[in-house]
Amino acid sequence: MSAMVLGGRYQVQDKIGAGGMATVYRGLDEVLGRTVAIKTMLPQYANDPSFAARFKQEAQAAAALQSPYIVSVYDWGKDADTYYIVMEYLRGTDLKSGIRKHGALDCKKVAQIGSQIAQALSVAHKHDIIHRDIKPQNIMVQPDGNIKVMDFGIARAKNSHLTQDNSVLGTAHYVSPEQTQGKDLGPTTDIYSLGIVMYEAVTGQVPFQGDDAITVALKQVNEQPKPPSQLNPAVDPSLESIILKCMQKSPADRFQTADELYRTLRDYLAGRMQAVNTATSMLPAQPTNKLERGAGVVPATSGTASMPRVERTNRYRGQSATEQAAEQEAERARKHKRNVVLGVIGGVAAVAIAIVALVSVLGNRTAMATIPSLAGMTQEQAEDALAERGLELGDIDRGFSEDYPEGQIYDQDPSALREVPEGTRVNIRISRGPSGAEETEVPDLTNLTPEDAERKLQEVGLLGREGESREDENIEQGRVCDQSDEPGSKIRVGQTVTYYLSSGSGQESVPDVSNKDEETAASEIEEAGFELAPTQYIYSDSVSEGNVVYTTPSAGESHDRGTTVTLYVSLGPEQPEEINVPYVVSYSYYDAAAALRNQGFTPILASGNSAEGKVTSQSITGTAPRGAEIVLTTQTPTVTEPSTGQTDPELPGQDPDDEPSTPGTTTGDNTSTTTGDNTGTTTGDNTGTTTGDNNGTTTGAESGTHTGLSSN
Repeated sequence: MSAMVLGGRYQVQDKIGAGGMATVYRGLDEVLGRTVAIKTMLPQYANDPSFAARFKQEAQAAAALQSPYIVSVYDWGKDADTYYIVMEYLRGTDLKSGIRKHGALDCKKVAQIGSQIAQALSVAHKHDIIHRDIKPQNIMVQPDGNIKVMDFGIARAKNSHLTQDNSVLGTAHYVSPEQTQGKDLGPTTDIYSLGIVMYEAVTGQVPFQGDDAITVALKQVNEQPKPPSQLNPAVDPSLESIILKCMQKSPADRFQTADELYRTLRDYLAGRMQAVNTATSMLPAQPTNKLERGAGVVPATSGTASMPRVERTNRYRGQSATEQAAEQEAERARKHKRNVVLGVIGGVAAVAIAIVALVSVLGNRTAMATIPSLAGMTQEQAEDALAERGLELGDIDRGFSEDYPEGQIYDQDPSALREVPEGTRVNIRISRGPSGAEETEVPDLTNLTPEDAERKLQEVGLLGREGESREDENIEQGRVCDQSDEPGSKIRVGQTVTYYLSSGSGQESVPDVSNKDEETAASEIEEAGFELAPTQYIYSDSVSEGNVVYTTPSAGESHDRGTTVTLYVSLGPEQPEEINVPYVVSYSYYDAAAALRNQGFTPILASGNSAEGKVTSQSITGTAPRGAEIVLTTQTPTVTEPSTGQTDPELPGQDPDDEPSTPGTTTGDNTSTTTGDNTGTTTGDNTGTTTGDNNGTTTGAESGTHTGLSSN
C-alpha cells in the first residue's frame, strides 16, 4: 500500500492507525507538497453499498464545514475499489489526554475550549449536521492553544436515512438521554455532550460512571449529576450553572442553539455576570452547597491547572494528533461490540423512567421548599427568609440597578417560587445603585494578562472587553499594550473598558532548526508564526538523512509573521552514478584521455609510460562511478625520428662520415629501428633492425637483422 497514489495525486505513506471501517495513513499531496491524513475504507466494506454510501456522506458532510475549529477535509473520492478521504494532518494532543495528565483545568480555560467547540457545532448545525459523538477524545488541542473538533465519522444530516441505529453510536459517558433512548436527535444532543465535556474538564472526571455501558446510559436518563463544585470547590458558580444547563435531561431545558451557548460563555469570559445569570435563570434547581470531603465526594485529581499549549502524553507520546486520532478510532472499534448492547436501552430506559416516576410519587420523602422572592431585601433579611424555609444563602455578587437602591437585592438564582430540596443555596446580587451614580478612575492595564486586567477593572466597578490584537515591540505577546480609556481618567462606574493585547513586534526571527528532524523543525517554524513551503530535499555529506540542512530565509533573520519558510532536508551523502566506461585500447593516449573526460572520468597515465604512445590497456572497463580515475598504459612508439632522405650533414640521423644517401620511403606500420643513412624502401610490418647504409628495398614482414650495405 505504501507505493499507492490515490486520485493521481495523494501518495499513501506509512499506516498510522485503523478503525472499525477504515484505515488511516499519513500521506503526501504531490500537487501542493503538504502532509495530509488519508482515511481509506476497509476492503470488506468497500463493496457494501450501505457502507459506501455512509462513507461518501461523511466526506461530503465534513467537507462542507468551514471553521477554524473543525478539522479540514480537503478532498474525497474513489480510486478503483478504494474509497478515500483526504484530511488535515493535525499536530497537538487530545483533550482527554490533557485531562488525564493534569486533572481538572482552570475555569477560564474550560470556558474558552467550550466556546470554541460551540462555534464549531454552530457551523455544523447550520448545515443540519449533528455530530453525535462530542467527547474529549475528539477535541484536539493545537500548539497555539486553539482546538479542532474532529471525527464526523458518525455525524449525519438531521433527516438522513442512514445509520438508523442511533442508540448504539457515540460513547456512553457522553451520550444524551434521548440518544440513549433511540429518540430523534437535534442540536441540543450535541449541547448535552458538550456540557459533559466541560464537566469533566473542570472536575477531572465524568459525571456518570458504571461497570458497563448500560449502567452508564441508564444514569444518563435517570440520575442528576453532582454539581461540579462538590468535586472541585474551585469551580466558578457561573460556569457551573452554564454546564448544568447544558446537561438538563429535557432538551427543552438546555441551551437551544450552539450560538446561544457560545454567547453565554463569551459573556462569562468577559465578566458580564448579569448576562450569564439571565441565560441560566431557567435552570432547574441543583444542590450547590460545597460538601466537606467525605463519602460520595471525589476531589479533582490535582486541583486546577492550565491546559498546556503543546503536550504529548501517556501512550501517545511522540505521535501527531492525526496519529492519536487514528489510534483512538481503532480503540473505538474494539469497543464496538460491547457498545452494541445500547440498542436495547431505549426500552429498558422507558421502563426505568416509569419506575422512578412511581417511586417519586409514592415514596419520595425528600423535604422540599419554595424559594421566596428576595427582591428589595437586604442581605440580612434574605438570610432570615431563606433560613425559615430550610434554605441557605449562596454566593453574593454586586452590580448596578436602576430599579433598586444601593444595598437591596435585585436578582437571585434560583428564581423565586421554585420548588427545591431543603438545603439548596440561593445566590443573590445586591445593588450598588444606578450605574451613573458615581465615577471611578480607570486603572492602568499596561502589561497585564487578560485575566489580571479583568480583575483590576472589576475591583473599581468597570467591565472589560478584549479588542483586536495590536503589534507592539515593547510589550510581550498576549499582554495588554493599549486600552480605550486613558489610565487615570474618570468614567462612570459600570462602563466597559476595551483593552488590546500585544501580538509582538509583528516580526519574528526564523528559528535555527538545522540538524533537527523534519517534523520537529516544521513544528518550531509554525509555532514562530511562519508558513511552510513544500520541503526541498538535497544531498548532504555533513547532515544525517531526514534532518534539516538549512532554511530559506536563513536562521536568525527577522521577517513578518506569515512569511513562507522553506526547509532543506538532507537525503544523506550523494551516491555517485554508475555509468559505462569507454573502451579506449588502441587509441592514442590523447584521444583516449579526451574520450574518458567527455564521459566524466579522470584519465591517469601509468607511471613510466609515454603520452606519445597508444593505449594498450585500461584499469577499468564496463561501468564505474562518474569521476572515477582510469589508469591508461601505453606502448612507446618504435620510430622516434622520421627519415627525410636529405644529405645535409647537420640533419638528425645522418652520419657525417658516410656518403650521401638517396632519399627513401617507409611505408606501413614499422616497429623496427633504422640507424644510419637509409636510401631503400621498407614496406610492410618490419620488426627487424637495419644498421648501416641501406639502399635496397625490403618488402614484407622482416624479422632479421641487416648489417652493412645492401644492394639487392
